[in-house]
Amino acid sequence: MEPFIPAKLPLSDVRWEPLIPLIGHANRALAHFEGVLHGVPNAELLLSPLATKEAVLSSKIEGTQATLGEVLLFDASQESPGIEKQHDIHEIINYRTALREAEDWLTKRPFSLNLLKHLHNLLLNSVRGRDKARGEFRRIQNWIGTPGSPVERASFVPPPPHLLPEYLDNWERYYHDTSPDALVQLAIVHAQFEILHPFLDGNGRLGRILIPLFLYERKLLSRPVFYLSEWLDEHREEYVGALRDLGRRDDAWNRWITFFLTGIQEQAHRNSRVARSVMDLYERSKRRIIDLTRSQHAVPLLDQLFRRPIFQSTDLTFQSANKVTVANLLRALRDANMITVLRESAGRRAAVYSFAELINLCEARSDV
Repeated sequence: MEPFIPAKLPLSDVRWEPLIPLIGHANRALAHFEGVLHGVPNAELLLSPLATKEAVLSSKIEGTQATLGEVLLFDASQESPGIEKQHDIHEIINYRTALREAEDWLTKRPFSLNLLKHLHNLLLNSVRGRDKARGEFRRIQNWIGTPGSPVERASFVPPPPHLLPEYLDNWERYYHDTSPDALVQLAIVHAQFEILHPFLDGNGRLGRILIPLFLYERKLLSRPVFYLSEWLDEHREEYVGALRDLGRRDDAWNRWITFFLTGIQEQAHRNSRVARSVMDLYERSKRRIIDLTRSQHAVPLLDQLFRRPIFQSTDLTFQSANKVTVANLLRALRDANMITVLRESAGRRAAVYSFAELINLCEARSDV
């Protein structure tokens, strides 16, 4: 199979008229989600478990098997359910780290190819693929196919490496260009990145990280917390098929943009429901924890439960609160079944607790 040579951006063969209704629906759904975000007090705190969920789901598309609960347990105790799962967990943690670093980067400077290489370096840090030119654009030909299969049996062969600098420069300029609609532009940005496949590994995860970053930098969202991997994972075959059809069919770009905008619309509605559910849980839990503890530390304790839904007792720290006070607070929550014990304390090993209601809310499919 010969390497695929894509069209340069901007595209000339997008038929805008059939897209207009869906463009309107997707933009309204995203604007509604942004309105919900504005109503979330301390969104970084309340929605932080959803960033981990995105990392889990985006990595799952690439074959990892670890769950949100397993990642949160590892965060708390450094315990993993086996070597293979530990590899998966480290990949997920790297994804979450890359998301956070990208947000910090974009508060200081615009998106660039240097950021892209930096995120790739973070994604492959100490995990599978770390020996595949980490943080560098590829200098050899790669291809997509069954693991171990030769290029002759590939399902897709990206452009040859000597064309990458030219195409990446074109892609970056288009990323910062103006377009009749930013969401259509994002659909093209994501797809062209996957076509170029500029790294030897990690392209899928990086392409999905681009989605919230683009929305944030374009000020369509006040924070880069729009996560599409849940919807893409559910429609994985259509996702892969629509990408691979680009350049093979006359209507392929319109088909891809329609698929992508549908995902934006549906996931925006889901995200709005989940964000409201998290806020409702926080308010209910705040009233309950105040009634249970009658403590000045009630709300700071609740904040720590949302920041780390699985935690060790030694993780909890409050100003002017000693170990006895913390133990009494935890006992009150445990007796009321607000938290459950995952591991009892033993010797110097601290107990591990779970705020299961928040984890269950985040792990559940957000359209049910």
